[in-house]
Amino acid sequence: MPDITGQVVILTVTDAERSAAWYCDLLGAEETGRYVQPDGRTTLVSITEPHSHMELCLACHGADADAFSEFRAGLDHLEFLVSRRSELDAWASRLDDLGIGHSGVKQPSYTANAMITFRDPDNIQLEFFWRAPIS
Repeated sequence: MPDITGQVVILTVTDAERSAAWYCDLLGAEETGRYVQPDGRTTLVSITEPHSHMELCLACHGADADAFSEFRAGLDHLEFLVSRRSELDAWASRLDDLGIGHSGVKQPSYTANAMITFRDPDNIQLEFFWRAPIS
């Protein structure tokens, strides 16, 4: 089987610069590239999260778009995995510090896993997720 050497997530957003700043603040990511149209409009900003090295590209196509909804075909949500349950509490505090509304730590009755859900500036659903060890 051919190798996969990493992951890049490309999200369509309404303002690439605004979204890049928001995700950089949230994740401690750094900008790694951008594409600016000849008219000066930024249409793509790439950022990289320093621990997982996940690359996130924020693309602005310039068309008026409906608000994001996980109920349409396409992306449901973007999930960031954490290694320990206690990290969810730390993320909840970080979200509070940044003024980002969130669900608080949730542990549904149907699973031992836990998560925090929240939304980016374009209403894309995001989640910090802890997967409980299998007993």
